[in-house]
Amino acid sequence: MAYQTFRNEYINMPPVTRAYTTACVITTLAVQLELASPFQLYFNPILILKQGQVWRLVTTFLFFGVFGFNFFFNMIFTYKYCRMLEEGSFRNRTADFVMMFLFGATCMIIFAFFVNLLFLGQAFTIMLVYVWARRNPYVRINFFGLLNFQAPYMPWVLLGFSLLLGNAVYVDLTGIAVGHIYFFMEDVFPNQQGGFKILKTPMFLKMLVDPHPEDADYAPLPEERPGGFEWGNRQNRNENQEND
Repeated sequence: MAYQTFRNEYINMPPVTRAYTTACVITTLAVQLELASPFQLYFNPILILKQGQVWRLVTTFLFFGVFGFNFFFNMIFTYKYCRMLEEGSFRNRTADFVMMFLFGATCMIIFAFFVNLLFLGQAFTIMLVYVWARRNPYVRINFFGLLNFQAPYMPWVLLGFSLLLGNAVYVDLTGIAVGHIYFFMEDVFPNQQGGFKILKTPMFLKMLVDPHPEDADYAPLPEERPGGFEWGNRQNRNENQEND
């Protein structure tokens, strides 16, 4: 029964959230089973540029540490806010959500070249939380039954919680900074006088991720058919009925 519930919940997850969280769990499981080592996953510019270990550009976002409280804490927030974004402001806009992932990851990698950041998964989670919080400013949040506050304060509460857990503060600050850059580019600047949309999703990505296949069994409404309503035919049918 529990397996069936979990299976249904997993299948019903939106595609980007399902793909990302699954990749995170599989990567961590591979390290736990000693099939991979964290030394093969962390961000290292020298190994990437000189030895071509480009997979580190991806794996740095997938490893949250070995199974433990810190891992489960981060995965819960990653799953929750990633899903709420994908089913909320990015509903039916999967390509735009993927573009947000690519933009956020690129910005963090650029930061990581100048700051000693080895794993960027936690910063990525904070970015997701930040964007969701700024787009839902009036939502009230109860944090573990201890604190009640408006959604925009959530990233800063998580930053404080990270400090209590002994994590590096600049990781969370990186996520907040990238989240703010994305929010400003997408939600603030385009709405200013003279503003315009800076970050545009390529058409090929929309065609690849947001296909709109036609349903062969769909019967179009009269107003959707070429020529619109068949007013003349309807009038003729009414006249025939009266004659009968």
